Amino acid sequence: MDYQNRVGSKFGGGGVAGAAETNVDRRERLRKLALETIDLAKDPYILRNHLGSLECRLCLTLHTNEGSYLAHTQGKKHQTNLARRAAKDNKDSQLMIAPAPSTVRTKVFLKIGRPGYRVTKVRERIDYDQLGQRITEGDGPPREGLMVQVHLPQIKEGVIPRRRFMSAWEQRKEPPNRAYQYLIVAAEPYETIAFRIPAREIEDEAEDPTGWNWSHWDPDTKQYSFQFMFRN
Repeated sequence: MDYQNRVGSKFGGGGVAGAAETNVDRRERLRKLALETIDLAKDPYILRNHLGSLECRLCLTLHTNEGSYLAHTQGKKHQTNLARRAAKDNKDSQLMIAPAPSTVRTKVFLKIGRPGYRVTKVRERIDYDQLGQRITEGDGPPREGLMVQVHLPQIKEGVIPRRRFMSAWEQRKEPPNRAYQYLIVAAEPYETIAFRIPAREIEDEAEDPTGWNWSHWDPDTKQYSFQFMFRN
């Protein structure tokens, strides 16, 4: 850039460049440096359209020639987008890494068959006084539920039966059906048994003041009994 022939400058001395001239000179130096160090054939973000112009697919910018595109690659916008893309690719690669195999050992034991059981439908009783006023807690229709009794005469010493509710998408024995859920009861060394029940919300035993939700394990008779109610 010719600085000595600027108005107001001394002969033989460089004049003071303005902001526009400084910016143009900087971009030109960056373009020349990029031409020497960057191979456009290996740039994954450059695209030449049908008009002969160059597009940056990362920043969605349009450039008339290679020099303009190379100057853009050294600019703040392109470098910022490169950093964001690298961070996103790094995050995606971490999500694709398979989790470490579980170190929990699966318990293996000889199963002796299914236990005996009985399932009974129950319904909440609504009491009224002499005037026909409801005295049972709550104001909705009677609650419905199930009482399950499982007989485990040969249960392993020290083992307490366990139960849980499983959604239709967790089990792998039947095609998933959103209308049902499954009640699972397990006690070693018996086979695990499952009951298909309606997919309705179940009340929490710990939060039920009425006592309709309960569970009991009798170690003397070897019988596991519990009752749960569906929420209205």
